[in-house]
Amino acid sequence: MKLGFVGLGKMGYHMVRKLRATGHEVVVYNRSPEKVREISQREGAIPAVSYEEMAAKLGPERVIWLMVPHQAVDGVIVELSEYLDKGDLLVDGGNSNYKYSMRRADALSRKGIHYIDVGVSGGLAAAETGYCMMAGGDKEPFKKIEPAVRDMCVPGGYGHFGPAGAGHYVKMVHNAIEYGMMQAIGEGLDLVKNGPFPETDQVKLTDVWDHGSIISSFLIQMTHQGLKHHPGLSDVDGYVPHSGEGQWALEDAREHGVNMPVIEESFRVRLDSEKVKTYATKAVAVMRDEFGGHGVAKK
Repeated sequence: MKLGFVGLGKMGYHMVRKLRATGHEVVVYNRSPEKVREISQREGAIPAVSYEEMAAKLGPERVIWLMVPHQAVDGVIVELSEYLDKGDLLVDGGNSNYKYSMRRADALSRKGIHYIDVGVSGGLAAAETGYCMMAGGDKEPFKKIEPAVRDMCVPGGYGHFGPAGAGHYVKMVHNAIEYGMMQAIGEGLDLVKNGPFPETDQVKLTDVWDHGSIISSFLIQMTHQGLKHHPGLSDVDGYVPHSGEGQWALEDAREHGVNMPVIEESFRVRLDSEKVKTYATKAVAVMRDEFGGHGVAKK
C-alpha cells in the first residue's frame, strides 16, 4: 500500500525501513530534513519537504502515519489538517493518552477524516525482529492499514481492540506492567549483589535465567546485555525517568477502583530515583537503554 509517514526518530525511521523492505510505498516527512534525505537514499522512500508536498504526493484517500512525541500530536494534526480531505486516514503510532485519542478521533470524524490509534512495542530490537502493535478505532479504516501493520509486526503480533482510544489504552497498561516487571528484576539483582553471595556473576546468571527458566524474557535478555555493557553497573547513576504511561495507568486505576500496588510502587521508585539511587534502579536504567535507547545517566 501507499502511505505517508511523519516522524523519523528512533522508532519511526526503522518502521519505514520495515515498510520499504516489504514493498510498501512510503512518502516521508521529518522536522529535520537530514533523516528524510538519508532514508530516501538508503531505502527508496519518497521525500517530502512539507505537509503540503506529502499530501500532494499521496493523492486522494490518503493514509498518514504519525510517529511523533505525544506532546506534538495535536500541533501536527492542526498543520496537516489544512491539506487533508474527507476520507483521509490519520494513524497515531506514538504513546498518546487514550483520552486524547478519543477526543482527536471525534474531532476528525466531524470533518470526515478517520483516526486510528496504534500502540507500538518492541523497542529498538524490533527493527530487525518485528514489532507488536495494538490498534483502536473503527474497523474499516483499520482494515485499510492492516497490510502495513501486519508487515511491520512479528507473526501474531498485532490486533484491533475496540473503538477509538482502545489501542493506546492497552499500550498504556502494557507499559505500566513493564514498570513492575523491570523493577522486580532490578530488585532481585540488588538482593543477589547485597546478599550472602555478592560475587555472583550476574552476566552469567541473567544468561542462565534466560534459558528455560520461568522468568526468561525479553527484559531478562536486555538486562543481560546491559550488564555486559556496564560491568558491575559501576558507571551508572541510577536515575530512572518515566515517560507518562505508568502515571496515566495509575490515575485510571484510581478512577475505576482498581488496586495496583506493584505498579504504583515501581512508579514511586522511579520518581524517587532522582535522589534515592540503588543497584535496582541502576539495573532498570540500563534495561530501558538497551531496549529503547533512552540513554543512561552516568556517574
